[in-house]
Amino acid sequence: MLPGRMSELQYLNQYYEREGSQILVVYGQKHIGKTTLVKEFAKGRPSYYYLARSCSEREQMYQWGMQIKIDEKTDLGASLTGESDYPSFYEIFDAICKESGKKVIIIDEFQNIVKASTAFMEDLIAFIHSQEERSGVTVLLCSSSIGWIENSMITKIGEAAYELSGLLKIRELSFNDLMHRFPNFRIEECIEAYAILGGIPGLWNQFDDKLTIQQNICRHILNPDCLLFEEGERMVTEQLRETSVYNTILATIAAGNHKLNDIYIHTEFSRAKISVYLKNLMELELVEKVFSYDTAGKENAQKGIYRIIHPFVDFYFTYIYPYMSALQVLSVGEYYNMYIYPSFRRYVSTCFKKVCRQYLEKLNEHGKLPFHYESSGEWVGKDGTIDIIAQDAEGKTLVALCNWEKPMMTYEDYEWVLSCAKKARIHVDYIYLYTASRFDEKLDLEAKIRKNLRLIQVSDI
Repeated sequence: MLPGRMSELQYLNQYYEREGSQILVVYGQKHIGKTTLVKEFAKGRPSYYYLARSCSEREQMYQWGMQIKIDEKTDLGASLTGESDYPSFYEIFDAICKESGKKVIIIDEFQNIVKASTAFMEDLIAFIHSQEERSGVTVLLCSSSIGWIENSMITKIGEAAYELSGLLKIRELSFNDLMHRFPNFRIEECIEAYAILGGIPGLWNQFDDKLTIQQNICRHILNPDCLLFEEGERMVTEQLRETSVYNTILATIAAGNHKLNDIYIHTEFSRAKISVYLKNLMELELVEKVFSYDTAGKENAQKGIYRIIHPFVDFYFTYIYPYMSALQVLSVGEYYNMYIYPSFRRYVSTCFKKVCRQYLEKLNEHGKLPFHYESSGEWVGKDGTIDIIAQDAEGKTLVALCNWEKPMMTYEDYEWVLSCAKKARIHVDYIYLYTASRFDEKLDLEAKIRKNLRLIQVSDI
């Protein structure tokens, strides 16, 4: 069983059980767990896996053909037609599926083939059609290139897109999944780990819950010999050209410049150029443009705010990229104390809001809220922010404030969220206050009097 991926496995199983052949595109960002998922799906079924290289069409045929010829486990080599070292893709598929019975074919990073070859999809579809009188084959075309899949694939493959049975996007796992993955972490440590690694299981594998978060950062991120040391920048350089421009924009946002004009002033790139590069970063799901929840108080809301949404890329450009020189001369302990520790709690506060939203979504899903909300978001005001707004179709409204930094959540915080709601021009029916610390006595008393006010500590999440 694969924790956190039951719905995805069910999706793949449903297509496998259908009559005939299927072609499915399975995609998601690097380290998200695509390969683990499809291998779990293929377990116990006749299957074949190939990782496509970034190379020419001819070299791809050569590499794939050689892999089949040396595959001693299935003896597929003898099935290839002729003695050619460069078999066609059709010949490769035919060799893989010589034996009768339904088979699963997994082609990982398939965009590397399609970008260099028009014959691949043509041969795949021709082969699929040739299997109509047989048991059928389920082909999983996997990719970690989100931007290419969502913006370029259809144009590239043309009418072949009509032959696709479905697309499955693999998304980040939840905070609850991370807690199950790290049973030895306290809940506060889990939130800190989630702030660094997000819901990306491939990155989780680099942390050890028998160490503190500080020890994990020092040993597994600040250590030049470890995978995570340059992974933040590698996630950018592997998918984008002109990385100097993208690095500049990401570093600028990480430094606190979230508006287009602020980025323009810092970088001196033209606004048009910045907009194009931001669009590309958003397509790769590295950056988001924040749209404030739609309320009547539009005049008090901020517009055009950009944030880095990939947790590890954000951590890298916040804590490593700006201080590379210091990392070369200081010990990792000295570096952590000087550059990470002073602001780390504030950094984690953004993730705490995300955790609170997931908790509220879970309560909503199980009918444990005063009403079932249908839409939710964040209201980003010019003079204050409401961390969560949730509304139903009739306009019933729940607002929430999430405190991670302050040692105590006070009655003044309660008044603050009400003042923000007034600026947003919304009628508040219920107020939820989350804290990683404790509540003051006046707020505790207010919660006992007002039935629409709920106080939630981090241990309750």
